[in-house]
Amino acid sequence: MPSPLPVRDGVGATRLHVPLHGEWPTVAAYMVERFFHLEPERLLVRFDRGEIVARDGSALTRDTPLGAEEFVWYYREPPIEREIPFDVELLHQDDDLVVVDKPHFLPTTPGGKFLQNSALVRLRNLLGIPELTPIHRLDRATAGLLMFSTRPETRGAYQLLFENREVQKVYEAVSPRPAGWDPSRFPLVYRNHIVKNRGEVCVRVDDEREPNSETLIEILDADHRVVHTLLRPHSGKMHQLRVHLAALGLGILNDGFYPVLLPETPDDFAKPLQLLARELRFADPLSGEARAFTTRRRLQEAPA
Repeated sequence: MPSPLPVRDGVGATRLHVPLHGEWPTVAAYMVERFFHLEPERLLVRFDRGEIVARDGSALTRDTPLGAEEFVWYYREPPIEREIPFDVELLHQDDDLVVVDKPHFLPTTPGGKFLQNSALVRLRNLLGIPELTPIHRLDRATAGLLMFSTRPETRGAYQLLFENREVQKVYEAVSPRPAGWDPSRFPLVYRNHIVKNRGEVCVRVDDEREPNSETLIEILDADHRVVHTLLRPHSGKMHQLRVHLAALGLGILNDGFYPVLLPETPDDFAKPLQLLARELRFADPLSGEARAFTTRRRLQEAPA
């Protein structure tokens, strides 16, 4: 459903579904309850300023009755953001595709405490392409290759590559070397069933169900401190690589989620998660050309 509002400062408008029936007399009353954490008058003033609009772009008022509109659009009020002091590096750009090297700590898209400090918003502003959209995503903590579509007309063809598992993805990770380390069992293929429950930060593993995730894990190097692995995921479940390595006793260095969820702390830019999206390979769905991209980044804790 297209937004009636243009992209502003690299950020698209947010769409909200409003119930057509309920106990609220107006759309404004529903939104006041929906966003209970906000001061009501702060929200109502936005109606007065014409900042909350219907599908045709017309402004709603405080008195617009519930049921008049099923969807409304508005711009998120910018949060007070901590600057992420690392740049997105542009690796490739053509009429349909942008490929970048994303740094650690930078989210792919706006969310939560981050708006301008996201790869998408930074690139929209840098390249002047308001239609720019990510084709896939990387966790905020993960660095490396990230692809964006520049045109809605061809976006679906690239997204299908990921949905159909036609993109060869390669990652690197560095883990603390466990006691009694035995490299002889590698390379190996690890599988399990990963479940993401709504409202939970970490994913869960269900050992009673058939595997829905698979990763080929190889050893690149090791020293007395760490183990450096090469990871080839066959599936793309949330946190898959972090979960699989943790299950093997190789939890990734500086991972605050697995194998144990640690209390949230401010980002320590000196200690990034040691996980890197290293390579992307695929046949271009428009030209048939073989495409291959490789990160220019390296993991700081990898053996020299």
